[in-house]
Parts: sequence; C-alpha cells; structure tokens
Amino acid sequence: MKKTAFIFLMATCLAEGIQAQTLPTLENAVYGGLIPVKGGGGVNWLEDGLHYSQAEKNPAGGRDIVSYSAKDLSKEVLIPARMLVKPGTNDTLSVRSFAFNADHSKVMIFTNTRRVWRYHTRGDYWVLDMQTGRLHQLGKDLPESSLMFAKFSPDSRRAAYVSHNNIYVEDLASGTVTQLTTDGTDTVINGTFDWVYEEEFSCRDGFRWSPDSRTIAYWQSDSEGTGWFDIINNVDSLYPSFQRFPYPKAGTTNSAVRVGYVSAEGGATTWINIPGDPRNNYIMRMDFIPESNELFIQQMNREQNTNKVWIATIGQSEPKHIFTDADKAWVETNDQVTWLKDNTWFTWESEQNGWRHLYRVSRDGKQMVPITKGNFDVISQVGMDKKKGWVYFIASPDNYTQRYLYAARLFGNGEVKRLSPLEEVGQHRYSISPNGQWAVHTFSNSETPPVIDMVSLPTHKSVRLIEDNAAAKEKYASLQLRPKEFVKTQSGDWTLDAWMIKPVDFDPSKKYPVIIDVYGEPASATVQDVWSGGSLWHQYLANQGYIIVSIENRGANAPRGREWRKCIYGEVGTFASQDQARGILDLARQYPFIDTSRIGITGWSGGGSQTLNCMFRYPSVFSTGIAIAFVADQRLYDTIYQERYMNTPQNNPDGYRKGSPISYVEGLQGNLLLIHGTGDDNVHYQNCERLVNELVRHGKVFSQISYPLRSHSISEGEGTSFHLRKTMADYFLKNLPAGGR
Repeated sequence: MKKTAFIFLMATCLAEGIQAQTLPTLENAVYGGLIPVKGGGGVNWLEDGLHYSQAEKNPAGGRDIVSYSAKDLSKEVLIPARMLVKPGTNDTLSVRSFAFNADHSKVMIFTNTRRVWRYHTRGDYWVLDMQTGRLHQLGKDLPESSLMFAKFSPDSRRAAYVSHNNIYVEDLASGTVTQLTTDGTDTVINGTFDWVYEEEFSCRDGFRWSPDSRTIAYWQSDSEGTGWFDIINNVDSLYPSFQRFPYPKAGTTNSAVRVGYVSAEGGATTWINIPGDPRNNYIMRMDFIPESNELFIQQMNREQNTNKVWIATIGQSEPKHIFTDADKAWVETNDQVTWLKDNTWFTWESEQNGWRHLYRVSRDGKQMVPITKGNFDVISQVGMDKKKGWVYFIASPDNYTQRYLYAARLFGNGEVKRLSPLEEVGQHRYSISPNGQWAVHTFSNSETPPVIDMVSLPTHKSVRLIEDNAAAKEKYASLQLRPKEFVKTQSGDWTLDAWMIKPVDFDPSKKYPVIIDVYGEPASATVQDVWSGGSLWHQYLANQGYIIVSIENRGANAPRGREWRKCIYGEVGTFASQDQARGILDLARQYPFIDTSRIGITGWSGGGSQTLNCMFRYPSVFSTGIAIAFVADQRLYDTIYQERYMNTPQNNPDGYRKGSPISYVEGLQGNLLLIHGTGDDNVHYQNCERLVNELVRHGKVFSQISYPLRSHSISEGEGTSFHLRKTMADYFLKNLPAGGR
C-alpha cells in the first residue's frame, strides 16, 4: 500500500470514528442533554408591566422570589426564602407557583401539588402577609392537597378556592371559612370541570370573583347520565382496582353544564337562564366585564358551528344575547376578549371572510369592524398596548412553517406591520408585559437554538440579550448533522409543506427507505421551522440509514386560511391519508433517491390513526407502520373534539365509517406494530383491543405492545420512554431494511 493511500485511509477511518462517536445515540434522543439549551423564554410579568418575577435558589436554602426590571435588569428580592418557612417547623415551602394581590401586600403560594389529568391543579395554598410576615395555610381543616384554583378577592380581604367539587371562601384576617356550595359530589362538579371540558376546551379554573368582591360566578357540571369509563389497574395489587370517570363518547350524553352566581357571604345560587338544552350546548367561557357587575358568556351549540355571546347582570337571571359568530363547519372559542374604550367595544377573532382575523365588536353586537385585513391568518394574539392603541399578534403570510410578530391599530384601517427582524428567518415567540411596552423575545429555527432577548415595543428594539445559547449552537454544529430541508410536494391541486432529514453519509446516487412522521389532525401541525432540540430522535433514525419525512396534509392547523383547515369537515382521516400517500409519491418523483418500495410511517394519537389509515387504505405505498395511542374508531373518542370536526355519528354515519381506520383493516398487507398504554384516559386502550379483534377476524398478522397503566403520553414508569423508542427503532430496522442501495 502506498504511503499516501495509507495516510488517506487512516484519516478517513479516524474521521468516521469521531463522527460515529458524536452522532446522537438513542439515549441522547430519549433523555436529552446532548445539546445544552438554556432559558424558556417565558416570564411571570408583574401587573405594572415594568418588572417580572421568578423564583431563584437561595444559597442558605430554599428559593427567593425576586423581581427584575425589564429596562435595566435591576434586581429586587421580593420574598426571601426565610419568609416561606412553615410556622413551627424548619421546612421551607416548595413553590410551584405564586400570585400577588393587587397592591403586593400579600402573596399566595401554591405547593404540595398533585396532577389532575394533565396538569398539577390540586395542592395546598399558603398566604404570606408581606407587612407582618405572617404565613398561614388556607383550608387547613380540609384534606391535604385538596385545594384548587385559590385566588384573592379583588379587595384582598378574602380568598376563594375549590375542594372536592365545592367552593369555599376564607376571610384572611379571621380565618373564617364559608362553604358556598354543598351539593358537590362525584357527579355534581362546582367551580371546576369534568374530563372532556378540561381536555377539549382547556377549562380548569371554574369560578370568577366579581370586580367588587361581593359575588362569585361559577360553572356547575352534572355528569349524571354521562357514560362512565373504567381504567383497570392490574399492576399494584393481587386483585385489580378501577379508576372511573365520566367520559362522553361521540354521539352520547354530555354533562349538563350551567353557570350561576352566589354571594361571597353565602346563600342561594342564582342560575342564569341561558336558552338551550344544557347537555347539547357548551358554555366554554365566562368572565366579568371589567369594573362591572356583568358577565360576558360564550355558548356553543353541540355542533360547534355557532358561538353565541350573552351578557348577564348580577341581580338578574335573564341574560341578553348580543352577538353570534357562525360557520358552516365549526367555530373556535375566543380566549383573548379585551374590552376597549370604557367597555363600548370588545375584541373578537373570526374566520368569516375566509381568513382568521381580529375584529372589534360593539357592545350591542351590531357593528363588527376589522382590526386586521389581508389574505393571511392571525395565528394568535399575544399582547396589547391599550394606551397607545396597538394589538400584537403572530402571523406568517408568506411561509406557513414560520412565525413572526405583527402589530395593528385597534382603531385603525386594518393595516398590519411586521415587527420581527427580517434577517431572523424562522419562528418568533413573545412573552409581552401587561401594558404592552416590553417583551421577552425568543427566536429560533430548525438549526438555531433559542436566542432570547428583551425588546421594547412597538419599535422591537433589543435592549438586552438574555441568552444566546452559543454553546448549544456550537455543540449542534459540531455534530455535523444534516439539517431539516423544507420542501414542497403535491396532492392533486394542493401544494403541501414538508421537511426531510437525510443520514450524514447520504449518497444521492443511491435509493433510501423513508420513514414518515405524521400527525395530520386539526389540533396541531408538524412541519414547522422551529428549534425542536435538534430533532435528535429523527436524527437518530436517519443515521440508521433512513430519510425521515413529515408532510403537512390538508386539515392540519397551519395558517393557510379557512378552506385549508375546514375542507376536511365531516371526513377527518380520509383527506389526510390521501395527502400522505400522494405527497410521498410526488416527493419520490422529485427526488430519485427515495425508494418507493421501502416507505414506512409512524404517528402518535391522531398521527397513530393516520398511520393506520395509510397502512390500510394505501398498502401499495406504505410497507411498514407503527401506530401509537391511536383512535381506531372515531365513535370511541369524546364528544367535543370528534363532533367539532365530524358532527355526531347519528348525523354523519358515513363520515365516521370513512374516517375510522377500523373500517379498512382488510387492506393491511405490510408490517404493522400497535403500541398503546392500558391506562390511557384520553384515547382509551379500548381502541387497540377493538382493532386487534378486527385484525384477527380478518386473519391479519401484526405485532403489538401494551404498556401497563401508562397514560396517553406512555411516559410513566422507569425506563418506559427508552423502551418505547428502542422498540420502534428495532421494529423499523427489522421490517424496513435501512441504508442506501
């Protein structure tokens, strides 16, 4: 061997060895830590809009609650850790969250928390008097960690909270507790919500103080008559135990929900007589109009294609209907209603002109004036400066995978102005102060870890760098991975966004197998130009010898207008799988290195459903699939989500049949792995069992793994996440041959 050839060979081997060592491992992909990213970009703004607070470790023990000036980062210790020591002990409260009263004379500490379905919303609450240093526990005679949503009255004299589905008010000076409701049971829920309202409407905190501190308005849900679902626990004891909760499946009986108000001193509740069957209408939002004794209430019909707005006055039971938003498909809740000009106007989001835009609506509902105009979607409202007359929102008119900050005049002509820097291409997030003067700004894209700075608005002038994540950027670059490539593909007349990741040793002269990562339902989108930890799971799979692809099908929650999102109404699942099949074949026509004989697909939840639809309906395209936590039959999912996009099974039986993978099991030809948690309270394990039963009936061979008592995330228990990902990787490697040919 010639010396030069030997040196070249040694250098090549050394380079390959270094590269192999630095490529993400499965452990990196599952547990993280390979790319050290700092900062979350969100802050707890104080009411003055000039400062934000956070908890910081105290060297002597515990955590101080401190504030920082947005302008110059000057620091003040608001609550030293020593003030959070439980009386008569040496124990310092572990602060989950905290909230000040209006004048900062008191602070409420949430601690010792427990998870309720998705989030930690139950625990203990303590109140600290900033002037006297007195720290005392709310509801101390109630069971440990049973309080929910405690909050000060506007006058700071009392606090209200929920415990075991009843509402209580506690006088902060005397400690006297008044129980406002007494009928709370497992089926009658006061001041909070049942499973489906929490999951689909994000309803958790179910009561509101009136601005004058005299009244509490609240929701009550009666789940009697709603079907109960049982989750079997076969893990913890010799004999199984059961978790039971009301879960209305599509087309079945909902809880009866109503709203009313009661004096904070106690007494009878006055129920607001909103027309309509309380089991076939939804009351998704309710709040007091600022500085008034009036309630602003949103009510959807069961089909969720009308959102009626009502105003109810304390002291009366008959509300006034002022406004209705409607759509032939579905409408959304309005979560950021803001009152303007002495409560003569309120803001509203609507798709009435084919795009999602902001409007201002007169108090009587007779005038609806655009705040934003144009052929683009307002993705979300993120802040407002009422004094200067600006509203801030996220949009991306030219690239649906990206996100930018825009501003418009609240009383302008609809013209919008981009504020995010032109040179920062990707996605921008903002945590804007209550007065709209300052924002913590986070920029990233698929190759750039978050860069966080403080900006002043509306100029978007950067006043201070908070975190540049230079070390993370350097580490990511050192891995020499192939970045996501954003591309376009076709499905009939529709142009779809997509991305792909290639292996580091990619050879364009060879053909490679593809793994598609799909979601495809209206709740989310996968093709986004944003930092996602370096996409280490996808990178790991790619470097086993695959091209990883994601395609955004019609109906996904992308800012492409009403027609894009709602063309799937009544047929969720059919267009998605069609677009995935057409999309990957069109990519193969564009890129000859895609091997159409080796196409795999995987997805979670709605993505699991689309995986099944693709495997069953397009067996000539997809040869291997892994479906996780999937809906096999849309009739098995909840009323609010499924009926929003499909109407009821009674009114749309053919749509439910066509959209449900279980209808097409006879089409399976390839390799299929089913993964589900038996403790999934969201998409029940029942889906997996029914699908298995149907696959067996049709003589179809498949693989299955069930994770005992794991929830929808399949994350509980030591080693679960790693086991799941290793199972997936091994299954693809065994059944979808890797590498270029």
